[in-house]
Amino acid sequence: MRIEDVKKICVIGAGNMGHQIALSAALAGFKVSCTDISLQMLEKAEEFARTYLPERVSKGKLTQQMADQGLSNISFTQSLEEAAGDADFVIEAAVEMINVKRKLFADLDRITPPQAILATNSSFIVSSKIADATKRPDKVCNMHFFNPALVMKLVEVVQGPHTSTETAQLTMDLCEKMGKNGVLLKKEIYGFLVNRILAALHHEAQFLADMGIATPEEIDVAVTNALGHPMGPFRLLDFTGIDLAYYIGMERYQETQDLKDKPSPLIVEKFAKGEWGRKTKKGFYAYE
Repeated sequence: MRIEDVKKICVIGAGNMGHQIALSAALAGFKVSCTDISLQMLEKAEEFARTYLPERVSKGKLTQQMADQGLSNISFTQSLEEAAGDADFVIEAAVEMINVKRKLFADLDRITPPQAILATNSSFIVSSKIADATKRPDKVCNMHFFNPALVMKLVEVVQGPHTSTETAQLTMDLCEKMGKNGVLLKKEIYGFLVNRILAALHHEAQFLADMGIATPEEIDVAVTNALGHPMGPFRLLDFTGIDLAYYIGMERYQETQDLKDKPSPLIVEKFAKGEWGRKTKKGFYAYE
């Protein structure tokens, strides 16, 4: 299959990442079906699309024709069969739990056409841990977008040992068609490129806060003012979701049984309180 053969894309997950990936693909000219088990999430995603596109037109970032076409290209449904049954390319953006992803990919293998590519947007779970849940491991890979997906240009494409060269190239071509800068990793490695670098910084920042050496706010001030980062590590955690950091840490710890991979006490406390960042109006900072 070539990029010219990709007409319909299915995006699984209507959360913060999923609905923005879906809208990005719709604006690039693909027919897109976004699906989620939560009707509330789907309604929020549809409302976002109907609000975001007129705002971009008013700011001169999109023409009215582009916005209208983008909106007509995207649909939302709770039915996985309806969303993926005729998809040429699937991007899974569900919760970062391997058992959930393996179940999804087994279902997708049954539902989608045999030539369809099945990609996971996972930021840490390599696709070799998912591919054997399907009968098409050569068509499974990582396609990792960054938050917010409508704005961030980088996409990490990871070619696992099971992933065919054709699948990796097609995924890179899709990045280009969506106006993204794809980077191809020819070997799997936990955390890929960006998150390995970011994880080292976050680990140290959380250690300093856990030890009471400085507050999260003070650490953010230091990182933004001394290192020139646009956002400190704790503000970034609020933005990406403290729940996501917790799930990723627990998945890693269950795999390695290494105590250093456990989520930090600060992350566990915030997770237990339901203070997950912007999505819950409170994390390390309060949001109105």
